[in-house]
Amino acid sequence: MGEASEEVILLDFWTSMYGMRARVALEEKQIKYEHKQEDLIGNKSELLLRMNPIHKTIPVLIHDGKPVCESLIAVEYIDEVWKGKASLLPSDPYERAQARFWADFLDKKVYEYGRQVTWSRKGEEPEAAKIGLTNSIKTLEEEALGDKPYFGGDKFGYLDVAVIGLCSWLHTYEIICNFNAATECPKLVAWAKRCMERDSVSKSLPEPKKLYEAILGFKKVFGLD
Repeated sequence: MGEASEEVILLDFWTSMYGMRARVALEEKQIKYEHKQEDLIGNKSELLLRMNPIHKTIPVLIHDGKPVCESLIAVEYIDEVWKGKASLLPSDPYERAQARFWADFLDKKVYEYGRQVTWSRKGEEPEAAKIGLTNSIKTLEEEALGDKPYFGGDKFGYLDVAVIGLCSWLHTYEIICNFNAATECPKLVAWAKRCMERDSVSKSLPEPKKLYEAILGFKKVFGLD
């Protein structure tokens, strides 16, 4: 656990699958931190613009006044700085490389397709993106998770933290893409339930139906309903 003198702040937004990674990583390491919600629809805070002037996005982990941007980088930083608890990244170099590969796949495939279908006007979601999203989720389940209890094997680790946002977002993707995760991705659904039994996850993630309702509200604000 970090020293009492350390200041840890997380600039975040509650629906963000990227912010969920940082939240869970901090909770896994039992790090006390100040959680600041950003107003991404209205006015981004001066602190966010100062701490992440390049992308102006969340999450931003601020450790003793120094910003760490991009969620996967923040998770690795948390793992490296606070070594008191079990490591999130695998100790084996090849296993670390594989975990990073699938985290990259998640962002470039699953979440990119997810962005396309979520923020399209209702009824105008790209069919190719819908197919790409469901196929990418199935690939993640079959190739990265397989029959293991966690993506990291027998213990919860880095790749589980990277994928953790699906615990909340899968419900939204099911509705938009009209597929049944329990039938088509049963191992992934079982993994999500297993993860939600962890305090670090249950206290950090929003309830799936609440998230979906919020997305509908945001789409109305953006004129996408």
